[in-house]
Amino acid sequence: MDTLIVIPARISSTRLPRKMLADVGGKPLIVRTFESAIAADAGDVVVACDGSEISSAVESASGKTVLTNPDLPSGTDRVFSGWTSYDPEKKYRFIVNLQGDLPFIAPEFIRTGVRAIKETNYDIFTLATPIRDDSHLRDSVVKPVIAYTSGSKDTGRALYFSRSAIPSGGPFFHHIGIYCFRAEGLEKFVSLPQSPLEKSEKLEQLRALENDMTIGISVIDMEPPVSVDTAEDLELARRELSTL
Repeated sequence: MDTLIVIPARISSTRLPRKMLADVGGKPLIVRTFESAIAADAGDVVVACDGSEISSAVESASGKTVLTNPDLPSGTDRVFSGWTSYDPEKKYRFIVNLQGDLPFIAPEFIRTGVRAIKETNYDIFTLATPIRDDSHLRDSVVKPVIAYTSGSKDTGRALYFSRSAIPSGGPFFHHIGIYCFRAEGLEKFVSLPQSPLEKSEKLEQLRALENDMTIGISVIDMEPPVSVDTAEDLELARRELSTL
């Protein structure tokens, strides 16, 4: 395999402390996300965590983990650290940053991102879903602006990402927390300082755009996966599990 899926996970969280270990149907949240990554069968999977509690939970589910510095500034830095610790010879050509708070992400999201980064020339590839309700008004929902290319109706180049409702008048899309990197693109990204727009929007991907890195994006016509950021999200995840 030439692809490594790295799930960054830290024990502290501003909105929902210790959320990675929160119980979702008898399993920790991080284990649910790990199992979803395994189900995609799109690459090897490792959890990059900042302490023994998360590591023990994942390894109890037969998962692989690497410990990273708790003081790393971002999830992408944790992914880079996890990759280079797990793969010191850098044999993997593609590195996927799969956010740990997506317990029921559909395998199709992961497979689409991995396939696209291999078939295109973008530095990074990510995903989105259409917004058909008023969720574009919530700042917790990140909205990309997409320039479609070569006549495609579902794949294009990301021009910007914002917590605001953009572009003016729509259409609006819900960004999904998967970033598929070329190995050299990830190395470049983590070497860059935080950028002004990144700090303003609190969105890491803007660092790439401000430094002339390209981000491809595909829109998948599915419901966005539950992302657990708050206690309300956690209850939603638990209810969703009961319907699966």
